[in-house]
Amino acid sequence: MTDIAPVLTVFFDGSCPLCRKEIGFYRRKRGADRIDWVDVSAVAQGEVATGLSCDQAMRRFHVMTPAGRLIDGGHAFAVLWAALPGFRWVGKVMGLPGLRNVLNLAYDAFLPVRPALQRFFRDRGAV
Repeated sequence: MTDIAPVLTVFFDGSCPLCRKEIGFYRRKRGADRIDWVDVSAVAQGEVATGLSCDQAMRRFHVMTPAGRLIDGGHAFAVLWAALPGFRWVGKVMGLPGLRNVLNLAYDAFLPVRPALQRFFRDRGAV
């Protein structure tokens, strides 16, 4: 983290191998140093941010704007992408109301299969 105020705070499950790999990808991108990355698996139980419990943050991807607005699900990915210069255009497009709804539906469809994917890749040493 730099001395510059973060443009976004990202809450992620660092105990999830898929999440760790994806967040690692984003953290290597230009502009990632302006984002505060919070591994909620390393936080004691309770609240990880105002209005966000550790349990909520472990079950679903969340970001927080500098104004303190919590955003979750697929929309949170669009906000993250918009904060990274190389992905900004994708974030802006996917943040449009109709596409944001599709992204949220896709994210919600992914969540139930996430544990099986984690096991699959963990068993094969892929993540």
